[in-house]
Amino acid sequence: MSANRHYRGTNEAGRVVMVVADVLAVILGLWILMYLLDANRGNDLVQFVHNAAGWLAGWSHDLFTFDEAWARVVAGYGLAAVVYLFVGHAIANRLRRY
Repeated sequence: MSANRHYRGTNEAGRVVMVVADVLAVILGLWILMYLLDANRGNDLVQFVHNAAGWLAGWSHDLFTFDEAWARVVAGYGLAAVVYLFVGHAIANRLRRY
């Protein structure tokens, strides 16, 4: 019974890691969508999503130097979202194996 309890705990930990990675990617994707749709930056929700996405994608923000601003936003924030999804799901799958 102890082994089953340990397996269930790692499975739940993997699920938590996966959900966190998904939420981070959704925040980044939401900012990309808001930027492309020219959302009102005076709105509190838009400001919150922009600040959160800026913090999450700080390492990839302005990584690419496209001439068009929309392409920089999509590439920089999109790369961060893909990395969070890939790494988060890889860690979750690794946790589920044990």
